[in-house]
Amino acid sequence: MAPTLYMFQASSNVRAVLITAKAIDLKFNEKEIDFLHQDHLKPEYLQLNPQHTISTLVDDDFILWDSHAIMIYLVSKYAKNDALYPEDLKKRAVIHQRLHFESGVLAVQMRNFAFAVLYEDKTTIDQKDKDAIQESYAIMETFLEGKNWMAGDSVTIADYSLVATVSTLNAFVSIDTEKYQKLAKWVQRCESLPEYQVNRKGLIEVYNILKNKLSI
Repeated sequence: MAPTLYMFQASSNVRAVLITAKAIDLKFNEKEIDFLHQDHLKPEYLQLNPQHTISTLVDDDFILWDSHAIMIYLVSKYAKNDALYPEDLKKRAVIHQRLHFESGVLAVQMRNFAFAVLYEDKTTIDQKDKDAIQESYAIMETFLEGKNWMAGDSVTIADYSLVATVSTLNAFVSIDTEKYQKLAKWVQRCESLPEYQVNRKGLIEVYNILKNKLSI
């Protein structure tokens, strides 16, 4: 029986999970949660995930949330090899660092301006938020020194997690392709991956949701 994924397609975290699943040819029983109408706060969802975050995975009797934990679980259980999440301890450590960067830095920046637009009726992105995002682009540029992918010489779940969020941020705070050439080329490489295609629908959705409230 296919695992069930409770999801809101516009969420970059959900899209990272979907990219991962596509890469390992795993299909979900998809359950869309209407985040904008607070379905994630309903009692039936809170029973599954008391932290009321999206996404949530149900695999038989096992329940797991947080996209990073879900991605690691999926590739560990369902992938045919360890290419996306190598068993080598040092390679995994780098992947984990990149995942923590996404969750602790990029996702926070995305949340800061998105929530301000959605719930505080702001029509512009604060300059301090733009500056913070640009600083993150600069850091990711250093991640790519001497390599094509965020955690090494081949694509891993670190790339999937990061590109789902970066593609969203880039729609509103553009990557300077001259200043951050490595980052811009990395985005292009990610976009050329077959599994990246599942990112596009949700990316368009979140762009439309926020664009309608922003003066851009």
